Amino acid sequence: MLWNFLIVAVILLILIGYLIYRLRDPQGKKKEAQKNIDVEKFQLPAMTEFLKQRLNELTSSDLYDLALDEADFERQVANRNTLKQALKECTNGDINEKTYVKDTFFDILIKDYGIDETTVNLAIPFEDPNQLSAQDKFEILMHAYKKANGYKALSVMIQKYKLDRMKKIIEGGKTQSYLITAQEIDEIYKKEIRSSLSFDDKLQIVVQRIYQYYKGFGVIDEIRDMEIDGVSGGVSSPPVKMESIEDHVNFVDRMRRSRMDENNSVWIMFQGKTIHLSFLSFGSTLELKRVVQNIYKYNNPGQLTESNGFIVNEMADGSRIVVMRPPYADSWAFFNRKFNLKLSTLETWFETSNRKIENSGLPTSFIPYLMKGGQVTVVTGDQGSGKTTLMMAMAGHIYGWLTLRTQEMSFELHLKSLYRERNILGIRQTNDISGQSGMDQLKKTDGMVNVVGEVATDEQASWLVQNAQVAFMFTLASHHAKNFKELIYSLSNSLRKFGMFSDDAAAVRQVVRILGFDIHLEKDHEGFRYVERISQCVPVDDETPYPEKFSDAAREYFRRITNPKIFEERVIIACENGKYIAKQPITEDMKEAMLKQMLPEDREAFKVLLAENWTVAS
Repeated sequence: MLWNFLIVAVILLILIGYLIYRLRDPQGKKKEAQKNIDVEKFQLPAMTEFLKQRLNELTSSDLYDLALDEADFERQVANRNTLKQALKECTNGDINEKTYVKDTFFDILIKDYGIDETTVNLAIPFEDPNQLSAQDKFEILMHAYKKANGYKALSVMIQKYKLDRMKKIIEGGKTQSYLITAQEIDEIYKKEIRSSLSFDDKLQIVVQRIYQYYKGFGVIDEIRDMEIDGVSGGVSSPPVKMESIEDHVNFVDRMRRSRMDENNSVWIMFQGKTIHLSFLSFGSTLELKRVVQNIYKYNNPGQLTESNGFIVNEMADGSRIVVMRPPYADSWAFFNRKFNLKLSTLETWFETSNRKIENSGLPTSFIPYLMKGGQVTVVTGDQGSGKTTLMMAMAGHIYGWLTLRTQEMSFELHLKSLYRERNILGIRQTNDISGQSGMDQLKKTDGMVNVVGEVATDEQASWLVQNAQVAFMFTLASHHAKNFKELIYSLSNSLRKFGMFSDDAAAVRQVVRILGFDIHLEKDHEGFRYVERISQCVPVDDETPYPEKFSDAAREYFRRITNPKIFEERVIIACENGKYIAKQPITEDMKEAMLKQMLPEDREAFKVLLAENWTVAS
């Protein structure tokens, strides 16, 4: 009896221990359940191939074979047309069409493919963080943040963990840059993802992964949709090349080690800072090439070929896209620049920053009167300094009865979207219509205010001067000049190169004659954007008498001939020591010219502003 009891006790203990082990090891159940599962079927390539075949059936099969009644037949036709349209437009940056396609993928995988709580982990190892790549963790984080913050997800995560701070570059650590590393993503993942994801969340992440490599833009697909300033790719980590025959010993090893790293070239622009997402890779040059060849196709701008080398276009969401390819560029590359229409007031432009400058009410009060006063105004500054968004805000202060006509290389200002009740028409240069021809046509459209999106070429500089001379009341434009003198001489040089003038001094005089004000923007190394100064262009007519002494008169004559003083810069407002201050007053003749264009109530308000901040003009 005793031996029987002991045997039974031992068996019970073994059973209890086994049960405890299984309860503590839930993965054991899943692994056992997966023994009879076709693992290959639930890998991403197999699911992608199934979706391609299923979509082909949904969009190409003969509906007459289904023997449907009239109502069902029409419903099926409508659904098919909607799906076809979504599959076509989702690659253009249309978020609504992208969402529809992803929802279709989701339904197919559940209803037709049989994916479930167990098999979804075969696509991406959600339950084993040690097997997750940096890209996996980032996309899981993006999904979680997007559920809570919408398209501000990336911005919220960057700000929460201060990912936009300056860091040492890994290679040698001899310089600094903005970058986000795989280690940072891993640390954030451990803090944020503390519990298992739901099946719905897992499948949505899997669907996004399939979508971005099938119909989307690879690793930047979700990033591109975020509320950031832009994203670019193909601009770092060039492919390894064998420089000399002596390199053949380690060439293969270098190629193996750099196979992924050579395509770690995703950069974003966030609050004026260009940040390298060093943990993300396109995986291969072929994938980068695929993204470049698809991302610019909205409205059929033509083919990117070896002969043209680059294309500038916009996407369905209004963002600007520039693509380049070899041999014009040293690699396949794209630059997607986004413009935040929410920053469409002067107050939000000055307030949306990581730092504040005291007395910002001074420029926000003065700038509107440049528009109400009908002054030719050029906004200058480096790329990413906020020129386009400031111009959007300034256009809102142009009197409502004035008709606006815009000229751009690609549509970026979106004034018609911002000011829906205004009389606004925009044009751009195409392969068949030159910029000069477009400008000539605009003169026949009852336009009163001309807005030139960006003066980047000699021809565009000529448009600015021509439009300011005739046909339009005044012009608003942007330019990349670094200071006031450079703006004057750059525009005058463009006029000479374009053949409008042969004499330097005459070209400068023409520019000075039409230019009213320059608003110069600056961006520091931390991405902080501000107005450095607002300057008036004052023409100078040197009509002072010559000296009586012959030698002095001769010297003065030759000075006026060889180096005439044609203009001077009068700084009206400047940013000094973290504060906007009033400097010199505008000239009296400029004041009268501006008052003449204003409504009576604006005249009085402008006079009060000048009296409170400036002394009488000298």
